Amino acid sequence: MIITVCGFKGGVGKTTSAIHLACFFAQRSPDTLLVDGDPNRSSMGWAERGSLPFSICDMANAAMASRKMEHVIIDTEARPESKQLKTLAEGCDLLVLPTTPDVLAIDALLGTVDQLQGMTDYGVVLTMVDSRQKGVAQEAREALEEMEINVFTQTIRHLTAYKKAALKGVPVYQSGDRFGKIAWGEYETLGKEILSYGE
Repeated sequence: MIITVCGFKGGVGKTTSAIHLACFFAQRSPDTLLVDGDPNRSSMGWAERGSLPFSICDMANAAMASRKMEHVIIDTEARPESKQLKTLAEGCDLLVLPTTPDVLAIDALLGTVDQLQGMTDYGVVLTMVDSRQKGVAQEAREALEEMEINVFTQTIRHLTAYKKAALKGVPVYQSGDRFGKIAWGEYETLGKEILSYGE
């Protein structure tokens, strides 16, 4: 399965989502690869600081590295242009679109979702959700669903466990934070949704 994680605004948890979805699929198959296509090399930097349970490479080495891989997760460049988006959409089984539930992020998402119609399967995941403001996330979900935009049921909360994991270069369940396992449970649920997507 090829999953592309694409963000239309910075700071929406794109790399965090790509890394933890790769962790999820790596638990199902050792033949899992994360391709870091972001010029900032955020995924590569995370991996270099510690240890992640899957293979990782940059875009230049993706063709060779992806051979014989059962699952490939692609962490893309932020804010892709129309042509890039079309190429990304055509080259994967599912496009995962992380967005925070705030107005600016939703506007950035809406500006490109129309281009996806008929191109590929996709799903929006609401990320960095403030537990104290669940109503905001629910309003964002309802607004997106009213526009017939596919939204995953699972949301991802804004937890400091992710920052600790990034600093250590490990998955969030190895962060040492007391909410690490809870955070991981959210990505496990999201991963299961992705597996059942389109069935």
